[in-house]
Parts: sequence; C-alpha cells; structure tokens
Amino acid sequence: MIFSETHLTGSYLIEIEKIEDERGFFTRTFDKNEFIKMGLDSEFVQSSISQNKKKGTIRGMHYQTKPYEENKIVRCVKGKIFDVIIDLRLNSKTFKEWLSVELSEDNYKMLYIPKGFAHGFQTLENNTEVYYEITEVYNKKSSRGIKWNDPTFNINWPLDISIISEKDKNFSFFNNAYQE
Repeated sequence: MIFSETHLTGSYLIEIEKIEDERGFFTRTFDKNEFIKMGLDSEFVQSSISQNKKKGTIRGMHYQTKPYEENKIVRCVKGKIFDVIIDLRLNSKTFKEWLSVELSEDNYKMLYIPKGFAHGFQTLENNTEVYYEITEVYNKKSSRGIKWNDPTFNINWPLDISIISEKDKNFSFFNNAYQE
C-alpha cells in the first residue's frame, strides 16, 4: 500500500499494490499495521456500500458532529466517481479547502478521510458502487450536511445532476449549516 498525503492535512490517497500472475491478482485493501505505521486510526466499526443507478448522481456533502465524528476509507468498487472532501476543522490551515479525486474500479485507489471533513461524490458511470470503512457508527442526531453547490467552495462537479436526494438537496449553505 502506498500512502500519499494530499494537500489537505491528514487525508491520504492510498494506492493498492497488486500481486499479479496467470490467475489474476491478489491485493490488500487494508492492513492495520500499515495504518498504525502512518499514524492513522484503523479501528473501523462499520462497513457500508452505496449503490447508485445513474451516472450524474450526487451524494453529499455529509459529516457527523462530535462525539460521532468519523474517519473513513472510501473506494469505488464498481464504476467511477468524482470524490470530494472539504476540510471543516476550524483550527486547520486548510480549513474550508476542498479536494477532488477520481476513484474507480480500474484505478484501485482509496481515499482516507479524517474526522472533521465533509464527504460527497458524483457518479461518472451508471451502476456505480462505493465501499466505505468507517470508524464510528452512524448517528442520526449527529448527521449533518452542506449543500453540494455551496458558493463558499465552488466545487466544479463534472456532470449535470441526474439524481440527488431531497435530504441532500435541502442541506443549508456552509455559513448557515456550520452554525447548527
């Protein structure tokens, strides 16, 4: 596993190293010792899959408040996504900065997202599936979100939106949401 820290402190793009032979390949998608060596929380308590039928679907921008803040590993296991994270840590030098990466079933990359970040994505293909490892259980009362098209961040989503949930569509803009 190759860990590359992004410009958003504490977030990492992880490249999976494949061992290939005539049968196909074998790879590790998680190794607790590698995460410990990098100083990353590896106590995952929940795994989830998001299945998305249509290209252009947006999910996000989601986060949980204390004491249910969560670290996540995100990997696209089928299809392709435009994955986005926003640093919401008030004392961070990258506060309110965002990052996008393309994750796909073909590039075998994962994104490690630390506590204090909002996360969302847009599907770039039909029938896309996204796999998550999460260090905290979902807590409805701590669940929050920021509007996907918030001008504070001006995220350049690559496609027109085909589907977005009513919940995600009705999130507040950052300046209002983050005061809640």
